[in-house]
Amino acid sequence: MTDHPKLTARQQQILDLIRTAIATTGAPPTRAEIAAELGFKSANAAEEHLQALARKGVIELVSGTSRGIRLRSGAPTRRVADQAERNSGTLPGFQQLLLPLIGRVAAGSPILAQEHVDQTYALQQGLFSQTPDYLLKVRGMSMRDAGIMDGDLLAVQATKEVRNGQIVVARLGDEVTVKRLKRTGGSVELLPENPDYPVIVVQPGEPFEIEGLAVGLIRNHMLS
Repeated sequence: MTDHPKLTARQQQILDLIRTAIATTGAPPTRAEIAAELGFKSANAAEEHLQALARKGVIELVSGTSRGIRLRSGAPTRRVADQAERNSGTLPGFQQLLLPLIGRVAAGSPILAQEHVDQTYALQQGLFSQTPDYLLKVRGMSMRDAGIMDGDLLAVQATKEVRNGQIVVARLGDEVTVKRLKRTGGSVELLPENPDYPVIVVQPGEPFEIEGLAVGLIRNHMLS
């Protein structure tokens, strides 16, 4: 019978967390997620424990990817089954969100109306800075320099409470657009992140409404 490597309590806790994440989401956690779940001050602390686990041969670290953690055969399994059962789907960073993908939005109708939903995706909550309510497919390259490309899926939190300088989803008349919000005095401008596109100045009395706040981005090929 092969002896398992001796782990510290913290190392075992991280190993359990990795197993639980894989069991509940199909993917290992990032360093930042480990740090957030276990109360570390930085992802570097998580990295140090992962390196120790790798040296003991229970995991393998794969460079070039934030989720590059592989379990090695023979890794200790103490408490993992019980923990996975207790935590199945409940770790805050690993909860699954069912997010509707919004297609073309009809003029004057709510953006989350059922007829606008093309399909629904199950995604990890930990992917986003704040909990989104839907995904919106980006059209065009007006936000290119903010890293938002044509075909990307923008994660949006449905809210009208946004701050100056944030990237928002706005409705202007019959159009829904993604731009950076600029308020100066009583005027509103919607700023592109590409010099090839003009600034949109919202004229007084023009139909205008904030639909939501951008809280994350998914490259469409990641979902294929």
